[in-house]
Amino acid sequence: MIRLPVVLAAVLAITCSVGKARLPTASAEGQASESTGSRTQLVLLGTGTPNADPDRSGSALAIVVNGQAYLVDCGPGIVRRAAAAHRAGVEALAVEKLTHVFITHLHSDHTLGYPDLIFTPWVLDRETPLEAYGPPGLAEMTRHILEAYEQDIRVRIDGLEQANTTGYKVNVHEISPGMIYQDQNVRVTAFPVRHGSWPHAYGLRFDTADRSIVVSGDTVPLASLVEQAKGCDVLVHEVYSEAGYKRRPPKWQRYHAGSHTSTTELARIAQQIQPKLLVLTHQLFWGSTPEQLVAEIARSYDGEVRCGSDLDVY
Repeated sequence: MIRLPVVLAAVLAITCSVGKARLPTASAEGQASESTGSRTQLVLLGTGTPNADPDRSGSALAIVVNGQAYLVDCGPGIVRRAAAAHRAGVEALAVEKLTHVFITHLHSDHTLGYPDLIFTPWVLDRETPLEAYGPPGLAEMTRHILEAYEQDIRVRIDGLEQANTTGYKVNVHEISPGMIYQDQNVRVTAFPVRHGSWPHAYGLRFDTADRSIVVSGDTVPLASLVEQAKGCDVLVHEVYSEAGYKRRPPKWQRYHAGSHTSTTELARIAQQIQPKLLVLTHQLFWGSTPEQLVAEIARSYDGEVRCGSDLDVY
């Protein structure tokens, strides 16, 4: 795993991964490929939760295959995190190249960056409409966003900027379980997960020529996820600290038990799936450290585990 340098000097990234290399120059993509022997990279753009942690942007990651980025979720900060990764050398994450996003569910911490993803790349000369895949309700959300920014669109197109007339548009694809996307680089399969009261929430599996990467989305433990992820190369899974959970008020314990996955539960899941690498994201620490989070999992799972931070590359 490689850590891209965080551009803002004030940001002190927290991670429990051991033996990481911090990239000293803007050649991250080449170095990552060399170190992994892979054409497929996983770049964590945001590992945060609804908590306003300045070190962790909202939920977002990128799977980069042969120079094309496929984004998963678009929490707050996604475009600037992509710009930071691009500055460090991941060419596919140049802002104007952000053209594909897959949204697991419509919670605000996974979608507050959606307007940013629609408009900022357009302002920076993206001409291709955004291709957005997500659960039912995404089309309505998109329509309301475009209506909210109607004056901005008109001023940029008709005013002195003379912006292009296509780059702000969105082709929305509301998905159901099964294969939802395929091109020369990747095949994407969606499978239902259970996240609190949401009627539609999905995990995603990305299969490329050299890697299989499964993203859990926000979910409680499910046998269907285990089945979809069995033997994958990388499992990216949300998690909360078992020890921290015990310190939470009863109301929040009920919510999290019905919406998310504990370290103990994730250890059992990983034991069944046996991924080559387990990457933790969307971590709810509640006073625990990243090292403690991994230690909780290691009590009953002996595979390789990394506690992800923003701008980690695997």
